[in-house]
Amino acid sequence: MTEGWFAGIPAGDEEAAATAIREGAASEPADWPGEAVDSGFASDTDAYYERLQEATVTAARAAVREAELSDDQQLIHAVRAMDDCESTANELAERVTEWAGTHFEDAQAGIEGARSVADREPTTPLEERVVDLAGRVRELADETAQLRRYVEQTTPSVAPNLAALAGPVLAARLVALAGGLEDLAKQPSGTVQVLGAEDALFAHLQGGAPSPKHGVIYTHEYVRNTAPDNRGSAARALAGKLTIAARIDHYSGDLRPELEAELRDRIETIRARDTQ
Repeated sequence: MTEGWFAGIPAGDEEAAATAIREGAASEPADWPGEAVDSGFASDTDAYYERLQEATVTAARAAVREAELSDDQQLIHAVRAMDDCESTANELAERVTEWAGTHFEDAQAGIEGARSVADREPTTPLEERVVDLAGRVRELADETAQLRRYVEQTTPSVAPNLAALAGPVLAARLVALAGGLEDLAKQPSGTVQVLGAEDALFAHLQGGAPSPKHGVIYTHEYVRNTAPDNRGSAARALAGKLTIAARIDHYSGDLRPELEAELRDRIETIRARDTQ
């Protein structure tokens, strides 16, 4: 390997050089710049380092592209888009409710009310604008439903154990909040427990609020439907299993049905305290 990381690579082939940077290996350190110059591969040390920099930048860009196109990152885009569409649809539906109420006596509130307005035949240019806006709400609501179906179908293939324990949508939200499946797998269970409650956590750290018992995992039935006095225990139990599930999904990817059974037994034990 007398030419360092670029052995056998033609001058100017940046992609091949980048691949060598990402995939190459050496059993021990060596004076790669000196050997490259001695072999005639580079005219001098500066030329070698210039090519090394170009290859390193190209390799980094390729790694970023691959990471962005990974399944978990695409899932993050989908669940965030779903939440954005839902939030925007609900906000616009409120506007449609107020506006349509000034024109149509039987106008109803919410998404379904907007759908009804969207089906009307406008008789004036002003009504046309109201009906058209209601149509946008309908389109956003329909897109939300389609994105939800995509998330529900995709999450089990990206994170099978996490989806089995949390449900596909909550699992996708946890991956999104952590920044990726690998990032979620590296988090301690205490962090997973409060993901989504960052504002409350910061307020607690500043001394102005109690420590949050749970974040977005509150939407899980095991937490939400547990008595308030035992809800913290349920959240800890759920977060612990979700952490294990994320690690299995990232590092091995095989489905472990026993995790769900173990979690169910633990939650039953916690809820049994309510009757004691």
